[in-house]
Amino acid sequence: MKDVRLYGYWRSSCSWRARLVLGLKGVEYESVPVHLVKGEQQADGYSAKNPMQQVPTLEWTDDSGETRVMGQSLAMAVFLDRLIPEPPLVPTDPLAAARAWELAEIVNAGIQPLQNSATLKLVETLGGDRADHARGVIDKGLAAMERLAATLPGEGFLFDQAPSIVEVCLVPQLYNARRFGLDVAAYPRLLAAEEASASLPAFAAAHPDVQPDAPENPTP
Repeated sequence: MKDVRLYGYWRSSCSWRARLVLGLKGVEYESVPVHLVKGEQQADGYSAKNPMQQVPTLEWTDDSGETRVMGQSLAMAVFLDRLIPEPPLVPTDPLAAARAWELAEIVNAGIQPLQNSATLKLVETLGGDRADHARGVIDKGLAAMERLAATLPGEGFLFDQAPSIVEVCLVPQLYNARRFGLDVAAYPRLLAAEEASASLPAFAAAHPDVQPDAPENPTP
């Protein structure tokens, strides 16, 4: 795997997940900004790489010299976890692995699609309040995650002594929760996992504020 490029947007939580996975696996990559607000994801050249016109998109050259392209952050996580087994993103125990994916999917399928920019624009068009809608969706999902996380052993990372696919999804989602004004104090177990992740280089390097396309003074 060489000539790796990640097409993404600085504040996109899905792009953030992809940056985290690449960082945790030690993969060097070129960051290629796609400005979602300006609609660059709809350009013909990008649409050819990602038919959903979304970010992130991972592009690389494989050992045979062929260019490969992949969308969807969790698909990238599965691929890279099998290609580069260490450090693992999911526990080896089958039940623990399924629980990790369950928690990750609460974010990936149960929260993020309902609070992304396209959904919030629709809510506003229908006369709803964007921030209220986002806070309600995020609160419901994080509350469910907190209940499940409370059943897991440990005090820092949710599984073992290292971050898993859960932290990869959780950390960007907690950022979004704060961005929409949600009080996250009700999720102490999730906050402990976030704190454990914060000191790791991969998490620091993946933060939106240090991305090459991050504006100097971002709006909330």
